[in-house]
This record gives sequence, structure tokens and C-alpha cells, in this order.
Amino acid sequence: MIQSLINYFSTIPNLDRTLILWGGLAFFYGLEYLIPLIHIKYKKLKHAGINVFFTVTTILVNFLLAFLILKTSDWVTQHHFGVINWLSIPVGLSIVIGLLLLDFIGAYLIHFVEHQIKWMWKFHIIHHADTNIDTTTATRHHPGESIFRLTFTILAVFIVGAPIWMVFMYQSISVLLSQFNHANINLPPWLDKAISLIFVSPNMHKVHHHFKQPYTDSNYGNIFSIWDRLFGTFKTLAPEKLIYGIDTHMNPKENANLSNLLVIPFQKYRSSKGSKFSDN
Repeated sequence: MIQSLINYFSTIPNLDRTLILWGGLAFFYGLEYLIPLIHIKYKKLKHAGINVFFTVTTILVNFLLAFLILKTSDWVTQHHFGVINWLSIPVGLSIVIGLLLLDFIGAYLIHFVEHQIKWMWKFHIIHHADTNIDTTTATRHHPGESIFRLTFTILAVFIVGAPIWMVFMYQSISVLLSQFNHANINLPPWLDKAISLIFVSPNMHKVHHHFKQPYTDSNYGNIFSIWDRLFGTFKTLAPEKLIYGIDTHMNPKENANLSNLLVIPFQKYRSSKGSKFSDN
């Protein structure tokens, strides 16, 4: 079975990768109508339109720079470089370690860094400014942020020594888990909690989208919840207490206007009360 997975992701058709992205989005989007966590009164299709725009820009950035990931993966494979190439372990264990480290560097670490560095945070605000979190929010990233994330993915591939099939496997799992943990779906509390012991669950990640600190600076993970638990960034908050958005951009003219969202990173930053960033 493991070899079959390796063979599949080694030659995964572009159509399959497209279906994973848009099929997953459609699945969770439909599920939100059936079991919504929060009955939000908003124009769902209009809201999706803005977020899908950023999904497309993310795809374009990744497409234009994908050759850098491919070249890095080819180099580490040819030169037997990277963590999983230095360890004499079964292939199944190398997949687990590889996925864990790819998730740590390519998702958790870059996410944490974006919250700590002011000029990077200004790009990341676009993701947090969404006041109606649903599955389409998963890829609501400014094109500039997409470059940050791709850069850390390349770093992760280099450190891990990930072959291209592992990269494709990681990216497929990453996009589906991101759509899942952003989805406005109501899972039984016991099930959500059980999932969050290993993976990032919807209720766990929604805490990250609460509009103010310290919750904004918590639960950075995407696939695995282990990193938040290990580094002390794990927090909980009852779903009924959630208020989505970011306290510096709660006006719909700012957070639901595409032209404004694109230029937020270049506007003067307005810190909120208790913000870790000054106005200077």
C-alpha cells in the first residue's frame, strides 16, 4: 500500500491535484449548509467570491514558482541530503517524519513568524480580516503572503530532503486539512476534541480567528496539532464566544472590499489596544 501511494504521488496528474483543491472546497462548502457551526447571516456567494479570488492568486504564485520546489526536491534526492535521507529507517516512518517536519516548517513556523514580524503581519491581516470564517477562508492569502509561505515550503523540502512525491502528498493533505479546519461545520464536541489530539480540528483552529489577543496568537498549526501543544501556543475557547475578524479591521469597507484588501499591507498600520506592534 505504501508503495502504491508513492507511485501515485510520484506521477499525480494535474487534474487530480485540481480535483483535490476544488473538490475539497465544494465538499466542505456543501457540508456547511447541512451542519453549520454558526448560522452566520451573510451573502455566502459574495463572500466566497472574494476568497476564491485569493485562491486563484495563490494558485498563480505557486504555479509560477513551482519550479523552485521541484529543483530543490530533485537536488536533495540526487545528493542524498536532508533529515529523512540521513536516517536509516523504514519508508513508512520516513513518511511520518517527513510530513511532520514539512508541516512544522512549511505551515506552523511561517505562520508563527508572520505573527511576530510587523511587515509580514500586514500581509497576513488579509486572512484574519475575514469576519465570516468558512472553508473558503482557507486560501484567503495575499499574493505577497503566498510568496512567504512558498519560501518556507522550499526551506522545508531542503531540510527534510523530501522527494517530489512526498511534497505532492504533503500539499494534498495540507490543502484538505486547511479547508476542513476552516469549515463552518458543527462536529460533536467529543469528536472535534478527539481529532485535535493529533490533527488540527475546526474548533481548534477557529480559536485562532477570534478577533483579539491572546487568541489571535495561538493555534498556528495546519495539519498536526502537536506543534501548538509542544510550543505552548495551544488555546481553547468555546465556539459560542467566538467573534471572527481582527480588531484593527472590523469595518466591512476594509475587510470585505477586494481593492482595499490588496493594499492593506502598504497602508499605515493601526495597532489596537494591547497590540504587540506600535504605530511607528
